[in-house]
Amino acid sequence: MNDDTHHGRTTDAAVLGSALSTPTDADTLTRLHDRLVRQAEAQEILDVAYTTVDTPVGPLLLATTPKGLVRVAYASEDHDAVLDHLAEKVSPRILRAPHRLDRVARELEEYFAGQRHAFDLDLDLSLSHGFRRLVQSRLPEIGYGQTRSYREVAELVGNPRAVRAVGTACATNPLPVVVPCHRVLRADGGLGGYVGGADAKSTLLHLEAA
Repeated sequence: MNDDTHHGRTTDAAVLGSALSTPTDADTLTRLHDRLVRQAEAQEILDVAYTTVDTPVGPLLLATTPKGLVRVAYASEDHDAVLDHLAEKVSPRILRAPHRLDRVARELEEYFAGQRHAFDLDLDLSLSHGFRRLVQSRLPEIGYGQTRSYREVAELVGNPRAVRAVGTACATNPLPVVVPCHRVLRADGGLGGYVGGADAKSTLLHLEAA
């Protein structure tokens, strides 16, 4: 499956048909893809742009809408499945458009280099609702190099008994790394669960502690 036409999600059927009916090489496909992106942007019908970046915690899928960054996904989440979910929940008008995520990629690079302690990005929280969204919106208040327990986060959002619900909100955070659910630990200091796995959570915490 080609990333550029993920399950047929394109914005110009005629261009795609031409690409499929004639022999093409990699450069031609790249030019056709870039043309699709330009046309989609010009017609304002590109609702979700995505790319992938390599990081110390593995390749991350980044996706953005006109409102802001909507998804950061670890490889363990299955990037194809994440794109399918975005097409279903946000919009099927989705294309790989790395330039739309240049700022996100740059800030992530600075973060992993230890040069950035806070992200300055517009976020689209539309994939979360209710209590989960409330928790996720407050997680950036946990500063770089700091940690909080699930109970402390529950108290932060005004519901001290909702410890398990806080855990669920962290586990379903659609914007890991950028929205720092990795800074939430068990009361005994244990890592607890994490969407990217224990190794990724440990890597992030060690990076921030350095």
